[in-house]
Amino acid sequence: MLAACAKDTAKISGILKGVQGKDIEVRQLNVNTYNVLDTVKTGNDGSFAYQLAVKEGDPEFIYLFYNNKKFASLILKNGDKVRVDADTLGACTVEGSEDSQRLMDSEKAFADFASQMIKLNLAGDNAAMSKLFVEHYRNDVKFVLGNPFSLANIPVLYESLNEYSPVFGQVNDALIFRGVTDSLKTLYPDSKYVKALEKETARREQLMNLEYSLKDAQAADYPDISLPDIYGNKVAISQVDSKLIMLHFWDSADAAQKMFNLEVLKPLYEKYHSAGLEIYAISLDTDKAAWAATVKAQELPWINVNDGLGAASPAVRLYNVTSVPSTMLLGSGDIIGVTDEAGLRRELANRLK
Repeated sequence: MLAACAKDTAKISGILKGVQGKDIEVRQLNVNTYNVLDTVKTGNDGSFAYQLAVKEGDPEFIYLFYNNKKFASLILKNGDKVRVDADTLGACTVEGSEDSQRLMDSEKAFADFASQMIKLNLAGDNAAMSKLFVEHYRNDVKFVLGNPFSLANIPVLYESLNEYSPVFGQVNDALIFRGVTDSLKTLYPDSKYVKALEKETARREQLMNLEYSLKDAQAADYPDISLPDIYGNKVAISQVDSKLIMLHFWDSADAAQKMFNLEVLKPLYEKYHSAGLEIYAISLDTDKAAWAATVKAQELPWINVNDGLGAASPAVRLYNVTSVPSTMLLGSGDIIGVTDEAGLRRELANRLK
């Protein structure tokens, strides 16, 4: 029994030089936030030890902090025994975990890159910044391709100088995300980190496919979208054979928007559907079950779709939607945005006489 229990744990030991009798904080990465697991007091020589539960096939990202400053980054698998030797100036070595050493190497490379970018930005040297960015991107790609089954790839894929400057920000980077995701799924199909990466990969692939479809499309009246309905069947706008399509972005969690369905859209649909109106309603709910329940309960007769990505849906970006509800009319080679109920009624009356 003791041997079996040992396999479901990982052990950390080490020394933080110059820190005697002080608390070290152990934090766990929960996809995109830190959870504080515990605090560990160092000995008179700076030594410390800690043991945590780690499930089979579900490694954990663990970070050690002193005075709110991270000094070690670890990827722990069940049964790991890791040794950390560090100081408060930033030096750190890890033994017993190759993935942990890869993680720390990639973090140092990114920190050096970010520091150089700041200096070049202050100097106003845009050419050097562009060159350095491309160089770091290529090094990241080499790192990822060279370690296809390492969980250390995940933080690398999410590197970003700021919210507008991700290292992997090109549409085609979806292919790199897919390669990493598929490789990691073979080893860690139950990992919460890999599952989150799968979701991000799917989002990026949708964006990539949309861009390709727009590039390859012949002259069209409007950008095409293909999203799943409440039964999981994909429906494309291009499949809708109607004189006028009302593209309606909404959120079923909002009571006012649900009332708008019943008090405004349903009567308009009944009045103009036979004259050539179809509604293509895109829900931005992330809870697809709740959305589907609303569609069924309200007996909405038009096309209802939802990809579950909420505001991150490619459809939002494609049609430049900044808030919901948002309604526009597609037809006759143009896209007409409608800002209020009166404007909607006026446009329908003019176009579907």
